[in-house]
Amino acid sequence: MEQRDTDPADRRDPPSDERAVRALHAAWLAAVNAGDLACLLGLMTSDAQFLGPGREPVGREAFAAGFAAAGQQAKLLCVSELLEVVVARDVAYTVCRDSLGIRPPTGKAVDLAGHRMSIYRRQPDGRWLLARDVHTLTPAAPLEGR
Repeated sequence: MEQRDTDPADRRDPPSDERAVRALHAAWLAAVNAGDLACLLGLMTSDAQFLGPGREPVGREAFAAGFAAAGQQAKLLCVSELLEVVVARDVAYTVCRDSLGIRPPTGKAVDLAGHRMSIYRRQPDGRWLLARDVHTLTPAAPLEGR
């Protein structure tokens, strides 16, 4: 008698999972650009970690504090081009090219550019959430000049 793998995870729909991860990426960008911290917190796992150049990794609470402080000081404008989306069962990752404009009401604007890799985990209820985020954003030419 032939034995078949009956694990429900093996019957998932890869194209649908990829669409869900792409939609999460788009929702994350929209929330960043809207300054919507509550939405961002709802899109990440409770143990989310963020890594950036020259800094120690930070968790969800430190991310929230930093995002809230940045939002009080400046308008953020993030543009992201997805370069790769890979889904492997209950884990997925994306690689993208990002530009981040930081526009204070007064003073000099700052533009950053680089790449980002994000890791997502499927939750027991089927939703995908951001679990890890690593970026290489460094000072760049102003966004207006591109």
